[in-house]
Amino acid sequence: MSKKNYSVARVVTHTQSTIGKCERHNERKNESYANMNVDTARCDMNVHFKSCGELTYNEQLHKLIAEKRVCMRGLKADAKVFDEVIFDVNTDYFETHGGYEYAKDFYEEAYRFAVALYGEQNIISAVMHADELNVALTEQYGKPVYHYHMHLVALPVVEKQILWTKRCKDKSLVGTVKETVNQISHSKKWKSPQAVDENGNVVFNEKGKPVLIPSYSILQDDFFNHMQRAGFNDFIRGEKGSTAEHLSCLQYEIQQDKKRLEEIKSQVEKETLHYEDVHTVHKTFMEIEHMGKKSITGKVTLSSEDFNDLSTMAKQSVAARSKIFDLERENGKLKDRNYELLSRLNRLERQFRELQEICAPYLEALKLVPEKVKNFFTEIFKTSREEKINNKNINSKER
Repeated sequence: MSKKNYSVARVVTHTQSTIGKCERHNERKNESYANMNVDTARCDMNVHFKSCGELTYNEQLHKLIAEKRVCMRGLKADAKVFDEVIFDVNTDYFETHGGYEYAKDFYEEAYRFAVALYGEQNIISAVMHADELNVALTEQYGKPVYHYHMHLVALPVVEKQILWTKRCKDKSLVGTVKETVNQISHSKKWKSPQAVDENGNVVFNEKGKPVLIPSYSILQDDFFNHMQRAGFNDFIRGEKGSTAEHLSCLQYEIQQDKKRLEEIKSQVEKETLHYEDVHTVHKTFMEIEHMGKKSITGKVTLSSEDFNDLSTMAKQSVAARSKIFDLERENGKLKDRNYELLSRLNRLERQFRELQEICAPYLEALKLVPEKVKNFFTEIFKTSREEKINNKNINSKER
């Protein structure tokens, strides 16, 4: 591959009160979108692998509760009850493998992965978006190129055993299983397992607490491995240890912003952009809103001063975003390094304790009768050296 493509599987949690915004975006129920690249004329191209029909996400949730297929017993009103999983790979990956039809096959397989993860009965909606224009690749290929990705909304359900309490009239039942329910619980569904070393022993940090493996990192691994086994390759898993280590949307936008700024700047002055030389420009939101004049045809004209200010602020934004990305990446590397050092320290501490146990009798003897112990080991070492010398002489004669 000349360009590396990275798989992404990330989880965003929602409550019953916040899921509406997610639903309007996923199901294309808005009249307009903050993402200006959404082509509403292509909304019919979006593919539903699972839909709740005319019901809203919340209505589907309440329907499942009424049918006793899921349970929200003990959850607070603001509990996180919806998982939104976004499955994604770089746009260019799909474009070079067949575009729309290939993307449908890919996300149909991704849906199978999600079914194994959540159970199909717990999936509220799964839709592949095919209506978001990728401006940079559209310019590069000279034709409309769309960013294919999937939004999947599911209920994080775990089996929970309800036991008979002391209030039960039949005391013989107390403590036994009364019923098993499908409890909605994001924390239990995504509980991070404990890290273990190469010998299967639990790894502890410097405070004596078990080191946990991030559950979302395991999700990334499982998704990548599933898709590879299904025959979808030519992409790699985003690197571990950082939320921005892979070619994330942030990094991609930074790269594209740099290219576009260079193109705009080259039209005005023929020189390379130097971010470090940019002088600071301060503008309020109100001042920015009123920059430029709009003509009858809808075109906006800017004064030379306003253009320079906008260009400067854009460069400052790119520099800041680049710095954030670099810091996040460095933070991820430091986390990985810290984990390696902790693991090594734990192994050394364990070996030291084992050595202490082995040497304990000899150390105790050394305290009680130091002279005898010293003479004893001196005699052993003397005998050992003599044997080595004799063996060496015998080997020399044989040669």
